[in-house]
Amino acid sequence: MSANKTWFITGASKGFGLEFIKQLLAKGDNVAATSRSITDLEKAAGTHNNLLSLEVNLTDEQSVAKAIEATVAKFGRLDVVVNNAGYGLIGAIEELSDAEARQNFEVNVFGSLNVIRHALPHLREQKSGHIFNISSIGGFTGNFPGFGIYCSTKFAVAGFSESLAAETKDLGIKVTVVLPGYFRTSFLDAGSIATPKNPIDAYQSTRDSQKAHEEQINGNQAGDPVKGVAEIIKAADAPDAPLYFFLGSDAVALANQKIAFLNNEIDTWKASSTSTDF
Repeated sequence: MSANKTWFITGASKGFGLEFIKQLLAKGDNVAATSRSITDLEKAAGTHNNLLSLEVNLTDEQSVAKAIEATVAKFGRLDVVVNNAGYGLIGAIEELSDAEARQNFEVNVFGSLNVIRHALPHLREQKSGHIFNISSIGGFTGNFPGFGIYCSTKFAVAGFSESLAAETKDLGIKVTVVLPGYFRTSFLDAGSIATPKNPIDAYQSTRDSQKAHEEQINGNQAGDPVKGVAEIIKAADAPDAPLYFFLGSDAVALANQKIAFLNNEIDTWKASSTSTDF
C-alpha cells in the first residue's frame, strides 16, 4: 500500500463515521465519505481536497457501485473500507413487523454486502486492502431484551466477516469485524433508534430496556468515540490486525461473560453433545 491510504466510509455524517473523516484527513489520507444526505454530510464534514462527499443509498446496489467507481476515479485506488452505516431497532421479536425487521437487515447487513461486493474487485486487483465491518457487542451476545432483531443483524455481520476473511486471506485482503460497546455518539438519540409501531404491553422488560437506553445510558456511555476511531485506524496499520476487535472496556467484559457462559454450557452438556457420533 501507499503511505497515504484511500478510505471509503459509510454513515459518515455523524458518530464514528464523522470522526473517521476528521482523523484521517488530519493524518493526510484520502477519504470518500457517504451519507443518505449529501447536505447533512457537507454541513458536518465541510470541504477538503482529500475528501469526496457522496450521497449514497446503501440499499440500492447501483448507487453503491457509482460511489465506489467515483472513489477510484478521484483517488486512483481504494485501500480501506469501513462499513459503518446502520441504525438501532428496539422492540421485542413479537412486536416488530416483518417490514420493520427486514428494513433493519436491509441497511445493517445487505447495505454492507453491497459495498463489499463492489469494493472487492479493486482490492483483488491490487492484491491488498482492509475491510472493517462495524458490528456491535450485540453481535456477540444477544442478552438484551428488545434488541433481538438488531443483535441478529450484527451477528450476521460478524458471521459473514469470518467467512470473508477466510475467502480473501490468500488475496492479500484483511478483514476485521469491530464490536463496540457503548460509545458516546448519537446512536441512542431519537433520530437513530427505531421502535415498534405496534408495541405490546406484556413486554415490560423491553419497555424497561428501551427507557434505560434512551434516558439513562444515552449521554453517559463510557466509550470515547475519538479514542475508539483512533484505535481502529491503528489496527489498519497493524500487520497482524485482528479478525475480532472488541472495542471498549464494557465490550471486553461482556465478551468474556459470554465466553464463560459458553464454556460452562459446553462442559455441562458435553457428554450428551458427544454421544451422537456413529
